[in-house]
Amino acid sequence: MKTRLFVFAGLAISFAIPAFAQQKDALDPQTLALLDAHSMKYTEAYKNNDAAALAPLYAEDAVFITDTGPVYGRQAIEKWYADNFKAVHPKNYSWKEAPNSPRIIGTAVSIGCFVPTIIRSEGEWSVTLQGKNGEAIPAKGYSSVIYALEGDDWKILVDAWNVTPDTVRLINKSFAPQLAAEASPTASPGNQ
Repeated sequence: MKTRLFVFAGLAISFAIPAFAQQKDALDPQTLALLDAHSMKYTEAYKNNDAAALAPLYAEDAVFITDTGPVYGRQAIEKWYADNFKAVHPKNYSWKEAPNSPRIIGTAVSIGCFVPTIIRSEGEWSVTLQGKNGEAIPAKGYSSVIYALEGDDWKILVDAWNVTPDTVRLINKSFAPQLAAEASPTASPGNQ
């Protein structure tokens, strides 16, 4: 009798674990709506080149991994965006979320149910930048974002992105120092 009970319990657990894993990764409609609202605020602020509106979407202790290194904290992230907006005047921003995104990566137990507290999302972004001479530079890349629940609101805890090699070439071409077309008539080979 004990053997049958043990086998039955083992089977029940083996079926329950995959079902729990699927349920754990699925987001409820309310959480999805909150994340969609967050994404719309981000997109609107970015399209308006509004660093002050972007900053509150990040956690106070957020880290923003850029192509030039990490930026730590909400205030520093706001400054990074403000400087970036002044330098390249981005427009036409878009974000396409990857399949199976967003996904729950952390939960807390509340009144007998699991509540998502950390969510991961990844996808592809694109934007048009303004080059050194005013030319349009199409830029794109990929990013991964980790959201943390703060009270009743989601905040970006980690934001990491990259740029495609084509984008890097176009940016370098636009912003590279221009070499003089011809040598100065007063310069001699030994003075160069």
